[in-house]
Amino acid sequence: MTRKTKADDADSAKNLTAEVNFEASLAELEALVSQMESGELSLDESLKAFERGIALTRQCQSALQAAELKVQALTEEGELVDYDTGEVDDH
Repeated sequence: MTRKTKADDADSAKNLTAEVNFEASLAELEALVSQMESGELSLDESLKAFERGIALTRQCQSALQAAELKVQALTEEGELVDYDTGEVDDH
C-alpha cells in the first residue's frame, strides 16, 4: 500500500489549480470573443478585450505546453511518444 505524502497532496492541489485556471481562462476567452463578435463594444472596449484575450491565450498555451511536457515525462521508460500536437508557438 502506498502512503500519500504532503508533497503528493501539494502536487495534486497544484495540478487541480492549473486545470481550474486553464478552464477559467478558456471560458473567459470564449466570453471575450463572443462580446467582440457581437459588435456592441466600443473601439476602446474592443482594444481592452483584445489585449485581455491575448494574455488569456498565452496563459492557455503555457498550460497546454506544461501538460504536454508532463505527458512526455510520464511515458513508459522515459521514451517519448511522438504525436501530432499541431503547431505550438513559443511566443
